[in-house]
Amino acid sequence: MSSGRILVVEDDFDISNMLRIYFTGQGYQVEVAARGGDALEHTRKQLPDLIVLDIMLPDMDGYTVCKKLRTTTRTSHIPIIFLTQKDERSDKIAGLELGADDYITKPFDIEELKLRVRSAIRAHQRLNMTDPKTGLPSGRLIEEQLRDLMRAEEWTFILVGIDHLDLFNDVYGFVAGDEVLRFAAMILNEAVDQFGTNNDFLGHASNDTFAIITYSDEMTQLVGHLRQRFDEDVRTHYNFMDSERGGIALPDGTTGPFMSISVGVVAHSDGPFADIREITETAAELRRAERGQKEQTGEER
Repeated sequence: MSSGRILVVEDDFDISNMLRIYFTGQGYQVEVAARGGDALEHTRKQLPDLIVLDIMLPDMDGYTVCKKLRTTTRTSHIPIIFLTQKDERSDKIAGLELGADDYITKPFDIEELKLRVRSAIRAHQRLNMTDPKTGLPSGRLIEEQLRDLMRAEEWTFILVGIDHLDLFNDVYGFVAGDEVLRFAAMILNEAVDQFGTNNDFLGHASNDTFAIITYSDEMTQLVGHLRQRFDEDVRTHYNFMDSERGGIALPDGTTGPFMSISVGVVAHSDGPFADIREITETAAELRRAERGQKEQTGEER
């Protein structure tokens, strides 16, 4: 199992390549961006668990990258460690004031950086801020965003559940199931990036459930894109025999359904709502109703 996903933002190839090789050897998935704009593009497509960010970049400085990440709802929670040749106290303070989690100066001790990376990722997970399988916000961060809805307008809350993930785990194992969760997180990010706004939020609410808060007027397109992408690509997680059969072969000789998604959508205009529990329970009930309807009509295969 991966130790986490790291994005290294560094324009010095020798340093970035060394960090990529070293942290890959430590069990991390490592992506590299040589420019600030590339880093922002990476985070829109797939959220890392941590960013190692150089301050001196060819297109924009690391402070600007950090500020953009911290002021975009979907990326505001990602731990950031500044990596720089600057050693002035004022530079460190400037970085930390922007919301960086740590600061290390070149030349650096790779073992020290490893410990700081591991500590930052574990701290976020321990505080129930991110899910270790997908890197998406969870627990407390989702609750904070839901509380903000009580003071906001023109929002839509979307609860997305993966149906029959438990059955898939029983047959294929939890490692394969975790890959499905990461696949779902990827296409959720893709849908929000394409049809959402910078203020939208995406979280991993429970093992098989994700939450989207969007302020976009293209909610219908967002959900439609999500359904299409999931249905098109989820079968790649099954073996050839099950794919050809049209479902999972069960011990009793029957065939179990493929995974699909069911969605519950609640909008600000559906209110007023007394509290956040009323919003989440309404969305969960709508999601269960959709799943039940699919089971009755046999749409899952």
